[in-house]
Amino acid sequence: MSLHPELKWAQRTDKVFLTVQLPDAKDAKVNLEPEGVFSFSGKAGSGNNLYEIKLELFDKVSVEDSKINIGVRNIFCILEKAEKVWWKKLLRGDGKPPHYVKVDWDKWVDEDEDNGMDNLDLGGMDFSKFGGMGGDMGDDFEDSDGEEVVSKPTDAAGAEEDAKMEEETAEEKATASAST
Repeated sequence: MSLHPELKWAQRTDKVFLTVQLPDAKDAKVNLEPEGVFSFSGKAGSGNNLYEIKLELFDKVSVEDSKINIGVRNIFCILEKAEKVWWKKLLRGDGKPPHYVKVDWDKWVDEDEDNGMDNLDLGGMDFSKFGGMGGDMGDDFEDSDGEEVVSKPTDAAGAEEDAKMEEETAEEKATASAST
């Protein structure tokens, strides 16, 4: 039986941001279908536990224009929407989303405040070197930092994002303990 990692999401008119929270993931595989089906699988933990997610997204996506970065602490995906419209929710169908799907408040912007990527802090990640996901999601390769990459992302971006997140978390903890 597989486990489900936490998945955080946010959106813009033209994009959906998905972050799979699975530190030290091994054999991470991401698949995206044009109909809006997102799948993730990977192993983690001392017992090499299998983690899987399969989501039917609210609408169609452009696989060729979407980008994925598999980092040490998480898997960060920028999914390009097929139609540039605000989604009412992340997943198709009625009902509540699964308990492991959460809003990423760090990246969230309300629809009326959406100016595209201008107001999103991606922690210094350089997306100019990202390639499209193309049709072949199975060609994994190693980058110079030893991070497994599914689709031509920058090599140091994931490490930079992780370092910034750790620094922000340490600052928040220091502030919280100082105020108590």
